[in-house]
Amino acid sequence: MATIHFILQGKGGVGKSMIASLLYQALLQEGKEVQAFDTDPVNSTLAGYREFNVTRIEILKGGDIDPRKFDALFEGLVSAPAGSHVIVDNGASSFVALAAYIQQNDVLPVLNEEGHKVFFHTVITGGQAIVDTTGGLARLAMSFNDVPLIVWLNPFFGEIELDGKKFEEFKVYQEYSSLFKSIIHLPDLAKTTYGKDLEELFAKRQTFEVGIKTSGIAIRTRLRRYWEEVFNQIKEADIFGE
Repeated sequence: MATIHFILQGKGGVGKSMIASLLYQALLQEGKEVQAFDTDPVNSTLAGYREFNVTRIEILKGGDIDPRKFDALFEGLVSAPAGSHVIVDNGASSFVALAAYIQQNDVLPVLNEEGHKVFFHTVITGGQAIVDTTGGLARLAMSFNDVPLIVWLNPFFGEIELDGKKFEEFKVYQEYSSLFKSIIHLPDLAKTTYGKDLEELFAKRQTFEVGIKTSGIAIRTRLRRYWEEVFNQIKEADIFGE
């Protein structure tokens, strides 16, 4: 039995690939066998990490998304080795197409029949994208109400607050929190130091292990603190398995 992690959100530029990379690194640190698929037709960020085992799935044909291209992903998920973890990083431009493919091709029932466990991960961000990302979460919850959701709160673009309410007071939380396996709060630390460190790290497609080893003492200290906070929350989410 493998554990399949789909990273899904219909809004672009909110940190999906960052979350995929954080999850990949946490699983590696925990000693898990990890592989990934990158289905983003525009920005194949996850495939840019040299330390990761990532297969890029080309889903475009003549400039349009060809749903049959997802067949290779489906085959890869079904045949995932027992005990392994598989991460699927999907782009905003293919969110609707992949969601429709999953439903129309009975992907989840087949994966369940094979003994695989499935989690959906999605991100909520502050700032201008807060309405769009909460809407994306609601669509996932409505369309796949039997799949445990891991909600990642990303405060990098602004405080996650709507009409003076915190996330736990949002309508989407009140309606669908029973589906939430866990909520991971990404650390909200100083943008001028931690924020710049993270921007450079992700731009270089470096893991925290590499960044910590190759940076000066100040940056190394900040990266280590950030990673420890994130890793501990991922571990507490209880998705590592046996």
